[in-house]
Amino acid sequence: MTEPLLMGVVNATPDSFSDPQGVKSLDELVTRAHRLAADGAAWIDVGGESGRTDRPAVAIEEEISRVVAPIERLAADGLAVSVDTWRGPVARAALQAGARMVNDVSGLSDPSVAEACAAAGARLVITHTRVPPKVKGFPHYDDVVDDVRGFLRERAALALDRGVDEAALLFDPGIDLGKTPGESVELLRRLPELAELGPPLLVAVSRKDFVGALTERPPSERGAGTLAALGAAAAGGAAILRVHDVAAARDYLLVHGALHGSGAAGGLHLREELRREAV
Repeated sequence: MTEPLLMGVVNATPDSFSDPQGVKSLDELVTRAHRLAADGAAWIDVGGESGRTDRPAVAIEEEISRVVAPIERLAADGLAVSVDTWRGPVARAALQAGARMVNDVSGLSDPSVAEACAAAGARLVITHTRVPPKVKGFPHYDDVVDDVRGFLRERAALALDRGVDEAALLFDPGIDLGKTPGESVELLRRLPELAELGPPLLVAVSRKDFVGALTERPPSERGAGTLAALGAAAAGGAAILRVHDVAAARDYLLVHGALHGSGAAGGLHLREELRREAV
């Protein structure tokens, strides 16, 4: 099994569901991104609008102003940057600023996002959801995995029609997006069925509601549950794992890989300075 890449989250928003710390300065955002990269993130996902459904959508101009400056700085520093947006104008501005991927959690509700990716030669993440952006709802699924499979194929066809290269596509099953906690668990259990679709899978389980439902903990206390979910996603064929705590995810994957034969174990040694806590 190939070890998944890690995508670190940088919220350029004052009201993230898991990081409600208010407005952050550009330097704070850039510092966080570099720390995530140092911890092992191959991608940095910058978002300018919270996915919370108890908050209204921000103006397009405001979202652009939040993401463009950090993306410019991070791209200039050589980091691989993705923008978390569902709106075409924001995608275009972010790609012009240096982003190399658009992470669209709306299921390509705005087809101009695909056109922006095609024009820039950028990668595009297509996410399953039957609920409009910023709306909370739980549609009925006869079989949630079958619905995800059919939806992703349909939206991929739309992206290809708008000029996106097939090799640039990634699929996200949309854990918790228009799904009950139980349906999110079902998706993770059956993730190999979605991995068979072809495009690499990006899976976002970090601090999600289904983890909170299982553990009865708020977002900031879902770290251990998140690691268990990451293990299931990696075993199910995820190519990229979107996480808040990159260092913990990296450690988990390293140890899990070694214990299951996919990591090097021979010749392991512990540096003396790591043997005990410094006084």
